[in-house]
Amino acid sequence: MRVIQPNCRVQFTAEDVDFIVATLGRAVGDAACLVRLLADENTRDLILDDDKLFRALLEHRGCLRVSARLYFYVLVRQVLRRAGIDERAVTDYVAEVLAQFSETERTRLHVPGQAEPLNYFFEMLAALQTADDQTRFLIRTHIGNHTLFLSGVFPERIRARAERKGFPDLGYYESLGQANFRAASDHRLARQYELSDVFATLSERFHETRLALNDLTDRLMTVGEPEVPLGMLLKPAAMGLN
Repeated sequence: MRVIQPNCRVQFTAEDVDFIVATLGRAVGDAACLVRLLADENTRDLILDDDKLFRALLEHRGCLRVSARLYFYVLVRQVLRRAGIDERAVTDYVAEVLAQFSETERTRLHVPGQAEPLNYFFEMLAALQTADDQTRFLIRTHIGNHTLFLSGVFPERIRARAERKGFPDLGYYESLGQANFRAASDHRLARQYELSDVFATLSERFHETRLALNDLTDRLMTVGEPEVPLGMLLKPAAMGLN
């Protein structure tokens, strides 16, 4: 297990820069000037907020030659700002969660001393009772991340399972995510990783964050060629929802 960091913006690829230049180059100036602006933290963040990037990623036809980190950061930034959540570190963290959880293996929780990964929340909650202090922190962050991912990307599946089979509803996911982000925000390791404020915001604004991701998922399902952007989101569609 390792702690997810809000660092999408420092992991962009050369293809990401090429995409930004191709999308915004004429509006900003020559390509060399735009590349220099992207190298500066403050101007980079302003460039990434440009609505033209959001529309270009959302409406692109065909294969997108960008990293998952640029893709999710730009899209998440727009929907969170519209929800009144303007902290870039929160955007960066949520985008990194989506980027990592789009890989099935990342949705599994590997706990020291356990032969098999933990896939279900009841297993993770039980593991909290016997885990050491560091492992408890990692379990709580994983629960927060996983509930946000599932309720943000797959709300209709959760609703359907709750109605047809009596499984936990969205309120359960929200309560579980809020409680564990809150507990994680008070932990010494959250301060060490400079995540206390991010976790506190995600606890306090879990509902709004979840709805913003629901809005993003709806947009991706109705704009352009769904199989292209949704392929990045739906790889682990069954994880935790079987």
